[in-house]
Amino acid sequence: MTKLRLQYQTIEFGETDIHLCTLRDKQQFDDPDDAAKDIGISSAQWPLFGVIWPSSVILAELVDGYCTEDKRILEIGCGMALPSLLLNSKAADITATDYHPETENFLERNASLNDDETIPYERTGWADLDDELGIFDLIIGSDILYEDEHAELLARFINDHAKPVCEIILVDAGRGGVNKMIRAMVKLNYESEVLERPKQSVVTDNFKGRIVRFSRDAV
Repeated sequence: MTKLRLQYQTIEFGETDIHLCTLRDKQQFDDPDDAAKDIGISSAQWPLFGVIWPSSVILAELVDGYCTEDKRILEIGCGMALPSLLLNSKAADITATDYHPETENFLERNASLNDDETIPYERTGWADLDDELGIFDLIIGSDILYEDEHAELLARFINDHAKPVCEIILVDAGRGGVNKMIRAMVKLNYESEVLERPKQSVVTDNFKGRIVRFSRDAV
């Protein structure tokens, strides 16, 4: 990461401060061994994992204070993994996953920056069928629907990693794929509802996305 320009920031959640080392901006790029290129991540896409997006902050605000006792939790498409870091600070059973080859390095660095335990992590894609993540009670994600075809892939990935009784919370940034995602999840026997964003949010811009909660009581 020596060629990258980085920045440090702190985001407050009530009495909890989460410290982060992120890319300085979306102009950063460093893929000397073509690790990202070889799995289909272009130079334009490369830095998107490494900054904090409003949807991630909103998701972290939603799970702050969430009852996580006895729940196994997965953050998908975690990027800088702000919700995971917040849950980790509260000793929740959180696992993170992303496709980007540099995500794990930042995740370990930021867990250490917050004096917390390393977060279990596995790099995998939604089309992969051989990951070792297991199944979860709660699955969360933010700003992960970039393309229309992602909805079907993501729905199958979630279903493969959801316990028979489970809950999924996705914060969509308003890129247009959420309706297709809802239809895909309903086909898999999940109920859906749109949630209100946190009233006391540090995200002050005009957020145009939607927060969708999926649930399944039994299969």
